[in-house]
Order: sequence, then structure tokens, then C-alpha cells
Amino acid sequence: MKLRFISKNPHKIDEVKAILADSNIEVIPVPKSIDEIQTEDVDKLVRDKLLKAFHITGKPVFVEHTGLYIESLNEFPGGLTQIFWDKLEAVRFTELFGQGPNTTLVAKTVIGYCDSKKIHLFEGSIRGTIPSSPKGQQKFQWDCVFIPEGESESFAEMGTIRKNEISMRKIAFDKFKEFLKKVDE
Repeated sequence: MKLRFISKNPHKIDEVKAILADSNIEVIPVPKSIDEIQTEDVDKLVRDKLLKAFHITGKPVFVEHTGLYIESLNEFPGGLTQIFWDKLEAVRFTELFGQGPNTTLVAKTVIGYCDSKKIHLFEGSIRGTIPSSPKGQQKFQWDCVFIPEGESESFAEMGTIRKNEISMRKIAFDKFKEFLKKVDE
């Protein structure tokens, strides 16, 4: 099964391809940027992004949005993570949120899939903590500031293979794969 995936982020495209490598899904990357609505409501954001993606491709397509939900900020920034990250980046992020008694956060991925008739959403999340300073390479956004619960390394330190075994993206894509298996039967 060939499915289009719209994302301008090559790291995200590579991760999604690796996660789906053991399935019958061939990811066809569509490297386009989609203007996202600015909202904390991630389901609304993903639905809007998905409709724009379907308008571009005219074929079954999926999109993905991953955000951080910082406990001490009442789950902010959520759907606004990209803007938040672009302003702060790794060092400032850890200075502000990797100190003090509560450095807990959740990373959540929501996948939107349009099969040409209906929109389907799939979610995966993982709890973690923010280190006091960035850990590992800073090439893939906030991987260097997220240490999954029960782990001692950040996603960046783990590397792609280990990260893809436990990440919020994998959890969401496992649900997506199960859905597609049922549809394909």
C-alpha cells in the first residue's frame, strides 16, 4: 500500500519510514510545508492540516503533529510547540524548564489519515523529564531535551533506532498500522 506523507522535515520523514519499514506501507514523501492553524487543540490542528494535505494530493494521505506538554505550564505548549521551540531552542528551553522541582512533560504524536472518505486520528504519548542542559545532538528539534520515563538518555543520545522502539511516534504509528491492517483485510 502506497501512502503519501506530507512533511517538510526530512528527519521526521526518515523516522516514519523506519517505523513503517516492517509493514506493507510504502511511504511516499511529499516535502511540502503546510501552514498550521495556531491552536492548543491538537486534534483541530491535525484535521485542518490533513484537509490541506488532501487538497494538495487528492489521494489518501497522512500528516503528523508532535508536541510537548509541560506539566508545570498546565500542558502548554501542546499544539504550539513549534513556535515555542523556534523562539527558545535547546539551551534556553532547558534553562527555563529543566530546573526546579517539576521537570515532567509528555510528548504526544497525533497522526491524521484521510482515506478519501473519512478522517482518522491516531495518538501516541510518552512521559519524560527535561534535563538541566541539552543532551546529545541538537539536529532534530527537541530530542536533546526529552528523557523518556525510565531512561537515563535523551532521545538524541539514544539515536534513531532505540528512539523508534519506544517513542510517541512509534506508539501512534503502531495504532495506524493496526487500523490499516483491518481495512486491508
